[in-house]
Amino acid sequence: MTRDHDATGRRAFLAGSAALGTAGLAGCTGLIGGEDEETESSVFGQIGSGRAGRPEPEGTKIEDLPDLEGELHVYSGRGEFLVGTLLDDLEEYYEDFTIEPRYGNSSELVNQIAEEGDGTPADVFYTVDAAALGALADEGRSRELSDDVLEMVREEFRTDNWIGTSGRARTVPYNTDALSEDDMPDDIQAYTDFDGDLGWAPSYGSCQGFVTAMRLLEGEETTREWLEGVTESGITDYNDEFAVCQAIADGEIDAGFTNHYYIQRVLDGSPDAPIATSFTEGDAGAVFDVAGAAVTDAADDPELAENFIRHLLSAQAQEYFATETFEYPLIPDVEPVGELPTIDELDVPDLDLSRLSELEPTIDLMREVGIDT
Repeated sequence: MTRDHDATGRRAFLAGSAALGTAGLAGCTGLIGGEDEETESSVFGQIGSGRAGRPEPEGTKIEDLPDLEGELHVYSGRGEFLVGTLLDDLEEYYEDFTIEPRYGNSSELVNQIAEEGDGTPADVFYTVDAAALGALADEGRSRELSDDVLEMVREEFRTDNWIGTSGRARTVPYNTDALSEDDMPDDIQAYTDFDGDLGWAPSYGSCQGFVTAMRLLEGEETTREWLEGVTESGITDYNDEFAVCQAIADGEIDAGFTNHYYIQRVLDGSPDAPIATSFTEGDAGAVFDVAGAAVTDAADDPELAENFIRHLLSAQAQEYFATETFEYPLIPDVEPVGELPTIDELDVPDLDLSRLSELEPTIDLMREVGIDT
């Protein structure tokens, strides 16, 4: 049986992308402050984040991009507390540019765009994961992007119809007082026989996406055996992955399964916290997912919509993702925050990220094993 640490159930959303998207955002509250909180400087009005030790970001600067002019309707599955500052600053940077954002649940926004048909006001769909982007493309409601936009990121982080703008890696954080780097297996399957107390957040969308990746890569039977193994070992349940990382830093557990940026959040608040990051190699434990954007097929001005996406990949915006949301920048010229490998150094599995929306079989499997989802 799993040990329950104030765990609560969460319904799976249609197509699965909401469980990945909304849950992936929930643990990030407080990263950049609320909408009433004044910021000290504009994202686009400076070069560099001002964070100690950060080099000036390279890459395409906003000054080198086409000016934005007109009105753009952005349906955002990314929370206002994460990207509101970015969008507000971009709007303020251009005198004749207005963003009309609609924040919401990723899968509900996909459904809304589909139901609104050609009359949708949405020009851009900006969201937290590839699953939601793939769902919009499957509905036939996104248009192909120009080659010069697609070429801004590596091909595994884009399709013809959407492009990643920032990323997150699956990791195994561990308590450095209890374990060393040598103690951490580089094979996710080895954690069924791990010498230490583990934690996870099985009702959390990111965790369910991780198990979905295992099911797609390894098959249902191997995934079932892994789930049975970690539950029989007494893995502790938490509400979200930030709570898992905080429990590791507090010494409640020795290690866990989370996205990388929750570790950085703990360290940002407590730089001396005894927590570090380990990675598995080439398996579900090393999946790298992206937040990204698509231009809808009904966009009033597709060129303006594409130029907006270019701005999300500017040096300043990528530095914002690195230093404010602690995500991986997707352009090679901006470094992630923390002692992390570059994207090129990660050993990620070969997986169509849009298939992470296939959550229903995963949740059924987890429930069959007796896991509270």
